[in-house]
Amino acid sequence: MSSSTPNKEHPTLRKPVVLMSMGTSVRKGHAYQVMTHKYITPLVELAGCLPVLVPTCCGIDDLAHYLDMADGVYLTGAGSNIDPALYGQDNLTPGKAQDRERDQFDLPLIHAAIARGLPIFGICRGMQEINVALGGDLYQKVYAEPGFNDHRENPDASVQAQYAPAHSVQITADSWLHQVLGTARIEVNSLHGQGLKTLGKGLEAIAYADDGLVEAIHGTGLSSFLLAVQWHPEWQASSNPDSVKLFQAFGQACRARVAGQSKPVEQAA
Repeated sequence: MSSSTPNKEHPTLRKPVVLMSMGTSVRKGHAYQVMTHKYITPLVELAGCLPVLVPTCCGIDDLAHYLDMADGVYLTGAGSNIDPALYGQDNLTPGKAQDRERDQFDLPLIHAAIARGLPIFGICRGMQEINVALGGDLYQKVYAEPGFNDHRENPDASVQAQYAPAHSVQITADSWLHQVLGTARIEVNSLHGQGLKTLGKGLEAIAYADDGLVEAIHGTGLSSFLLAVQWHPEWQASSNPDSVKLFQAFGQACRARVAGQSKPVEQAA
């Protein structure tokens, strides 16, 4: 699909600008700010938006300036966990990487974006950040919780195998996500050890794994568009019809923001 296709609905409007916060990585003694291609390309090619990669290593002093440019916020997954002290728990996974710079940037970013009514789309860690920012908490070890399955990928498998469909997700009937995807059940990949426990204020669970773990959340009362999913729709998104619909819906919400509309078409009551 051409990157210009989503803009045909508003051919005279500029492309929406979407903030993407980067993560910390250390290589050969040097600190890097990083973002993988797989998250960037569907935002450009399917959502029809312009990504602005925001460094998290410089704190939040310029957060308002970044938001002044933005028509949306896109919170991606990452290999790190959120610091559990931020949701009142001791760290049960000390061997797992954390990224406190991203935590300290993204949680204020979420609050500020909601205050401005910006569309927000979260994936995996991004969904968990939204939940924690709004007062929710997490299962730090879903795989050790009674009644839940192990949602982690096989670390020894190929990347293709890791991102292959792993389980089904039941979508709540008559929910916004049900309407957008046009189905009540989809197959998704699964590459996470943590998951949502108590939902944050204003969030609604709209999809579940077969073991009852929350797989998608919505926040219609918080923003014109607030959607987050636990799986990875960005992986080979253009070849997955469900992923295409999600990114197109986010792009439409961001274009509605540019056009000065209060709600995207999908969520208009």
